[in-house]
Amino acid sequence: MQTFEINKYALSHTSETNSILNELYRETNLKVLMPRMLSGPLQGKFLEMISCMIKPKTILEIGTYTGYSAICLSAGLADDGMIHTIEKNPELKAIAEKYFKKAGLTKKIKYYSGGAGKIIPEIDEQFDLVFIDADKNNYLNYYKLIFDKVKAGGFIIADNALWDGKVLTKPDPRDKEAIGIIEFNDFVQNDEQVENMLLPLRDGLMIVRKK
Repeated sequence: MQTFEINKYALSHTSETNSILNELYRETNLKVLMPRMLSGPLQGKFLEMISCMIKPKTILEIGTYTGYSAICLSAGLADDGMIHTIEKNPELKAIAEKYFKKAGLTKKIKYYSGGAGKIIPEIDEQFDLVFIDADKNNYLNYYKLIFDKVKAGGFIIADNALWDGKVLTKPDPRDKEAIGIIEFNDFVQNDEQVENMLLPLRDGLMIVRKK
């Protein structure tokens, strides 16, 4: 059976998203370039479920985009919890903050505008959950930057770990993003400090638990 049909069936047997996420999904598709970067209903619900299972106090998100995934991750956030989210594209800040306000999350989300490589070392926090969904060629750099900031037993989730199937073949030397994903996946697989699982949901989610 085709992947599209499987995904359609899975979505039809998944709880519906709320009206704010639906509105954000529509606006992103209408107004923002490359709307496929949005987590979307199925992956968004998965992130929501993970957050509700872990009940994190501190979350770091690398790659806010328009805020869909941050809103999903907020579902299980502790009452005194905080999401730190980083986005390098300043043009996306207005739409993300608009929907954070609609979702009543203004005081729960700290938004950083700029490059994650410079911002991460300046954040003095220990995280229960980290979600990486930014420039793929830097995934391994981000992993190394945040690792000591993740609590023992904490989780790291990285999106696009299958990168449209390009992980299955030798990448073009010019395709820095495919190379970055492959290097990241291989490093995690061989990292004795963690347990990991590559989940073939959507474009692949690498789930990592720090021992």
